[in-house]
Amino acid sequence: MLQILLIEDDARIAELTKKGLEEQGFAVTLAYDGLLGRKIAITNTFDIIITDIILPNISGLDLCKEIRSLKPSIPIIMLTALGATDDKIEGFDAGADDYLVKPFELRELVVRIRALLKRTASNSTNAFGFLLKYDDIEMNLHTKIVKRNGKEIALTPKELKLLEYMLKNPERVLSRTEIAEKVWETTFDTGTNFIDVYINYLRKKIDKDFSAKLIHTKPGLGFILKKS
Repeated sequence: MLQILLIEDDARIAELTKKGLEEQGFAVTLAYDGLLGRKIAITNTFDIIITDIILPNISGLDLCKEIRSLKPSIPIIMLTALGATDDKIEGFDAGADDYLVKPFELRELVVRIRALLKRTASNSTNAFGFLLKYDDIEMNLHTKIVKRNGKEIALTPKELKLLEYMLKNPERVLSRTEIAEKVWETTFDTGTNFIDVYINYLRKKIDKDFSAKLIHTKPGLGFILKKS
């Protein structure tokens, strides 16, 4: 039985979510504040962690950063009432793998959980020591080290996932919808521009110090990784 840690200070939401997930065959441990959630997360083994952002004692963002530093491979989903682009970016930069805005349907949460667990299992069995390369940029999928022309480039977890997908699909235009589905594993929201924001983040880190640009925008279509 897959083990889930749910960190949520709203007792009603926590209990309803726990009950719904248990009916889907998951084993759920509850924590009602950030400090307790951190203690349970660090001292126990879980398949996935689901946490709210606004928590007593320690924020979900700080909690996510701490868990990610100690257990870098565990999937983390953030549940929050904050739905603006900047809030999502902050959550992803803290190390979250996915982001679900309240109120949400339980079946959507279950879909997100299963997708993340499937992806994590696939990566753990197939990606060990594998190197993705295009032109003078490379990514080690095991160590998560990215280098361009031998120079190491520090990326956030979401920037890494975005670059990984682009490296796996070079010289092909990737639409915003495809990126949302394949990288964020969510439906593209035309009301936000977080994908464009992340492309710009990545472009600044990958292309800024190099004369040859690799990340290009195709107006009205999407983005492409290719030589200038």
